[in-house]
Amino acid sequence: MLDLLPQFGNLLYTVVAFVIALSIIVAVHEYGHYIIGRLSGIKAEVFSLGFGPKLISRVDKRGTRWQIAAIPLGGYVKFLGDANAASAGADEAEMAQLSAEERRHTMHGAPLWARAATVAAGPVFNFILSILVIAGLSLWTGRAIDTPAIQTVVELPQGPGGLESGDVIKAVDGTPTPDYEALGALIEKVPGGPELSYQVERGGQDLTVTGPQLFPSRFAGIQPGSAAYDAGLRTGDVITAIDGTPAWRFIDLQEVIRAGNGAPVALDIWRPSRDGTEGESFSVTLVPRRTDLPVGDGTFETRFLIGATGSYMFEPVTEPVGLLESVNSGVSQTWGIITQSISGIRAMIAQQISSCNLTGALRIAETSAAAAKSGPVDFIWFIAVLSTAVGFLNLFPIPVLDGGHLMFHLYEAIVGKPPSDRLMNAFMSVGLALVLTLMLFGLWNDLTC
Repeated sequence: MLDLLPQFGNLLYTVVAFVIALSIIVAVHEYGHYIIGRLSGIKAEVFSLGFGPKLISRVDKRGTRWQIAAIPLGGYVKFLGDANAASAGADEAEMAQLSAEERRHTMHGAPLWARAATVAAGPVFNFILSILVIAGLSLWTGRAIDTPAIQTVVELPQGPGGLESGDVIKAVDGTPTPDYEALGALIEKVPGGPELSYQVERGGQDLTVTGPQLFPSRFAGIQPGSAAYDAGLRTGDVITAIDGTPAWRFIDLQEVIRAGNGAPVALDIWRPSRDGTEGESFSVTLVPRRTDLPVGDGTFETRFLIGATGSYMFEPVTEPVGLLESVNSGVSQTWGIITQSISGIRAMIAQQISSCNLTGALRIAETSAAAAKSGPVDFIWFIAVLSTAVGFLNLFPIPVLDGGHLMFHLYEAIVGKPPSDRLMNAFMSVGLALVLTLMLFGLWNDLTC
């Protein structure tokens, strides 16, 4: 029984992290429907976070009941005159009892522009959430100044050498490094070994000191759900040997994995302590996983990866980012997520990449838990990415999704009248079947890929 407690704890952590992330995203999505509907003159009867029996509820001065329901796996807004929470049809009995003025305040009696704007608002608010979160993170973290300058040297087994906080790196092994472009060009060119020579500016003086590798064999990030994550590796872990051979550069790991083409890799790891003691050493064996990576032209390349990233041997000195620049970063990164999703779907349909790239609720829940364990910044970033994905998915032209409703509105705008109830019901049934099929396929991939 006691052996089950850690597993139960991990499961509970996964569920809680997933519910928190999903609840935030759903609340924003449904609030988009609600507020634009309200501004368009459409009355909301119920705003529900979750499904099933209501746990907490209150009615506001406009007559809308705000509630939290027992099943926290989504939410909905039910407008006046709706037959159901999906606004898939009108409650004809209720609509018949409404006056012409009251019908104007229903989803089905409102002008086409008001209905279309209300439907589109859900995905749009998801995109706005992503943009604001990414912009906020950009404002919080700032950006590295143009000249390579050390805020702190990362923890490594051999220590920082002669480098100190505040040092400006002027040259590495005799090669000038006036900016990060020049510094980055040296990552693959510097020789192996535990130390390099650095020319630094310190307190107005130029000094030559020794220090650790420019891009050391240290994990600066671990991708949730990756081989490295599943092996228990953490951000800050340092590779001391690869298959028994001493390793000093992160590129050494990349070269071994690339040459191995999926073969297992044995790593000796040094993990810094959190209480200032010496740290611990241990060994793990990883099996790199086949991964389809997007490249610049919208295509993909298949590589074997362990899901870890490296960084310079120092945290850079940063400067604040302006509001306009941070918002622009949020827009460009959100758009990048959307375009990569489109490219991925196109490539899966064309069988250029594996269908295992389509994941389901289980993998998403595991990723949310992993992001939460990695820290608040990673978890907030995950919420931004998932919000974009939810908004994008809801724009698919599938009945029961917002994109399907928008297709019906487009049909009405062209033909001059909405589809018949019979046709609408048929489309909704097909749409529901498609959505359920995609969900089951995603779950199958979660269990088998």
